[in-house]
Amino acid sequence: MAEYRVQSEGDSNDFVFTRSFRKIYRMFRSLKNRKGRFVLIIGTPGTGKSANIYSALKILDLNVYDPTLFLDNMNMSSSEVFREFFKTLRLDLGVKTNEEIYRKVAEYDAVLLADKLLDSEFLDKDKFGLSLWTENNGIKAFPFYIKVFREYLKHRGDLEKVNVVIQTAFMIKFRGVKYDLLTDFSIMSHIFVFFMNLFFEIIRISYSEEETVQIVQNNFPDVEEEEVRSCIDKYGCKPRFIFEALEKSGMGKKEK
Repeated sequence: MAEYRVQSEGDSNDFVFTRSFRKIYRMFRSLKNRKGRFVLIIGTPGTGKSANIYSALKILDLNVYDPTLFLDNMNMSSSEVFREFFKTLRLDLGVKTNEEIYRKVAEYDAVLLADKLLDSEFLDKDKFGLSLWTENNGIKAFPFYIKVFREYLKHRGDLEKVNVVIQTAFMIKFRGVKYDLLTDFSIMSHIFVFFMNLFFEIIRISYSEEETVQIVQNNFPDVEEEEVRSCIDKYGCKPRFIFEALEKSGMGKKEK
């Protein structure tokens, strides 16, 4: 089965310009002339956070630093992952200290922490990304994010010269089903997002039924609207899950 996930700027030929996309596009466009923005892009799994991000970047002329993180061992501790993350940045940017990292990335319009960091197993099947490590370690992964938040507080002054955009999800598994703490738990999710909104700018990816129908039919033009709406009743307005269900049922995605 095909992976319906955008992994690079070149994978978004069938993209539909939704209200959520326009929010992200306007945000990215403003980064040329502003510094010090820290944006979290959230959304229920299957809504296409990376598709929106990379499609906006494909249109705009931005100098973006989009680092990759490869983890060798799923059982790495939070401290080990934290050290590996900054070691990767130092090597990639050609600097020796963490302080130099902040000065170097200030040269870019934005730092993007997205697919290449979160889902790098799609780039190298022998490695793991941060999302898979987090999912595998569950609550034991939280100290890593606490360390990252402390680093943010420690270097808020340095970050005033840097724009950071993060594709964000806190995934957990319950009875074999993946859920995102930021979007899938009603009141609890609202509390999490409210707290995070005190420190960061948050953009949530979501679609209306009409937008979801358009997205699906743009990729599967032979599927009738009634069938798409039936999928929406089952999977919600989550295009990636609908794509996978349609392909599994024998419906082919249109050729590029």
